[in-house]
Amino acid sequence: MLILTDENFEKEILSSKKPILVDFWNWWCFPCLVFSPILEKIAKDYQDKLILAKANLDAVPFIAQKYGIDRIPAILLFREGKPISGFVGVWPEEKIRIWLNNLLKENDKR
Repeated sequence: MLILTDENFEKEILSSKKPILVDFWNWWCFPCLVFSPILEKIAKDYQDKLILAKANLDAVPFIAQKYGIDRIPAILLFREGKPISGFVGVWPEEKIRIWLNNLLKENDKR
């Protein structure tokens, strides 16, 4: 799992060969803490197709502002350095898998 900060965010996102699933969170956010193990499980299952990155709001204030992150948990999927899709809130695992499968199919066609 990749830990992102304002200092390394752009470099990591731009240099990745795989799509990066970014979890914007904070320690005081109970839904974030509940959601984290679900995302980690999914990321393990998709490890050959994507990278999971965690972005604590305290470490990414400028990036959060840049991407309009004003509620958490917030998830953004980046491909080739650009956000292609995302959502806010806690989704069921199966819904996330369907969402990812659809987005990663598009990636496979490239």
